[in-house]
Amino acid sequence: MKRSTLSPLMLPYGAVSPSLAEPIGRYGPGSAVLGRTTIGRACSLASLSVVRADGHYVNIGDSFWLGEHSTVHIAHEIYPCIIGDRVTVGSNACVHACTVGNDCVIEDHAVILDGSIVQDGVVLEAGSVVFPRSQLEAGYVYAGVPAKPIRQILPDEVAKRAHQIRSAAVPELSQSAIHVVAGSFLAGQADSFATGVAPSTFVAATARIRGSLYTESNASIWFGCVLDAGEAEIRVGRNSNIQDNTSIHCTSAPLILGRDAVIGHNVKLSSCTIGDRALIGIGSLVAEGTIVESDVLLAAGARTMPGQRLESGWVWAGNPARPIGKLDAKKHEMIAWTVKTYTQYAQDYLFSQEHLLRESV
Repeated sequence: MKRSTLSPLMLPYGAVSPSLAEPIGRYGPGSAVLGRTTIGRACSLASLSVVRADGHYVNIGDSFWLGEHSTVHIAHEIYPCIIGDRVTVGSNACVHACTVGNDCVIEDHAVILDGSIVQDGVVLEAGSVVFPRSQLEAGYVYAGVPAKPIRQILPDEVAKRAHQIRSAAVPELSQSAIHVVAGSFLAGQADSFATGVAPSTFVAATARIRGSLYTESNASIWFGCVLDAGEAEIRVGRNSNIQDNTSIHCTSAPLILGRDAVIGHNVKLSSCTIGDRALIGIGSLVAEGTIVESDVLLAAGARTMPGQRLESGWVWAGNPARPIGKLDAKKHEMIAWTVKTYTQYAQDYLFSQEHLLRESV
């Protein structure tokens, strides 16, 4: 099979392929641009970053910067993601189904959630979470969970913070062509994985897998994910999805993910157990030894304690995670809908990825 280390990986969603304006920017190894995405001139995506537009569109302006292991995504048929000019996003951040104005800086590990509007010239500090449908006013620094304004922007502060993020990652990037095939799970990016991967499982071409992986039917492991089973194993149940840029690092114990479960973007998981129909929110952290029972929703940006047990039937949030309300019928329906949507996404991308790999032979 003919392979290339050039990036980004580009795949259509349905009949729509990404569009990148010239002059083309720089793209790190394992970066991916997918589906109904339009990106402006001179944009840079660091290694294992993901821009994915399937159930809606992504429109990004000129001089965009997306840091290592960061994600831009949409909300299926609800919200697109629209990003202005000269926006800088740090590493391990997630910009999800929102609108971001010009000249904004979104620092490392920050999360912006669905329906939010970030006006021009905003700085979102590292580790902050913008709750759904929030509005961040122009010219302020925001921080915290949920993100709140802490002060007005100082003169030249946006430019300085943007330069700090961009200059730190320059060595990772390289000028490259755009219509190329990135490394693939099928072409050996996985390292000594077990043979228990169901044929209907979608493993994205830019995922990185080490050790023993077992999956049931229609499971999916998305772009930029890093799964390291160590000396243990990772088990993923039927219809469950592990979304873009999530990392799993096992110690001597396995990670077990039940059926019909959702692991959001940019989640960090250690050896733990997650039950059926659970949802782990964007940018959250599940510590070693945690037991997430079935029918639990862990909110975006939450943190569990080592060995903590999250009781079934509740929404958990905060640091450390605590129950904040019952998991009502509406949230049950949302989890089931997400599972169904991702099962369809996975089959669509499995088809387009395999088609691309066959053409490259």
